[in-house]
Amino acid sequence: MAAELSAHHRRLAQKKREAITTAATELFLDRGYDGTSLARIAEAAGVSKSTLFKQFPTKAALFEAIVTESWQRDAGDGAARPRPGDLRAGLTAIGRRYADLVGRPGMAALFRIVIAELPRFPELGRMQFQLGKLPYFTSVQDYLESEHEAGNAEVPDAVSAANQFLGMIANYVLWPRMLLTDWNPAASDIDDAVAEAVRTMLARYAPSDRPGPKPGS
Repeated sequence: MAAELSAHHRRLAQKKREAITTAATELFLDRGYDGTSLARIAEAAGVSKSTLFKQFPTKAALFEAIVTESWQRDAGDGAARPRPGDLRAGLTAIGRRYADLVGRPGMAALFRIVIAELPRFPELGRMQFQLGKLPYFTSVQDYLESEHEAGNAEVPDAVSAANQFLGMIANYVLWPRMLLTDWNPAASDIDDAVAEAVRTMLARYAPSDRPGPKPGS
């Protein structure tokens, strides 16, 4: 019985946490970071102020949680590093996962908050970069470096290669959404964009004894 109650309390706490972060994101977008109080967030989330303060004692701590959870949302089994030895399969898995991540409306909302508030609150940009973008980028860099060291790819500059790959995907999936509120490409179009990015990477970084796909393949 005690274990069941404990599990129930954890689920309840998680639901309240999700309600708080969702309400905070919406209010930050609508009223701005500076114009949104923790008390207003608690009211919008349907929780008491004491419940909110217990989980997030400051607004900065709440925004930090939003950033971290947004970028780590795929941190389950599907986020495991691809198996070594198949650069095409590995890049495809990484590319699809990244497209799913940055294609969520919540991710575009997070970027909008940071961009809008950056002049007054530069720490929000640092949080977004250091807690979100950088760890994700580093995981891709590490994968490319390991494939290079194993002889499965020729990637002398993994930082540049990771930038190229993620940039090709974000340029189609995320950045148009920042300017076009109706940007909502079909899943098949996103798959095509990822496939094209993978083909470009293979043409550039496949080992010389295992060339990338021929044109049109």
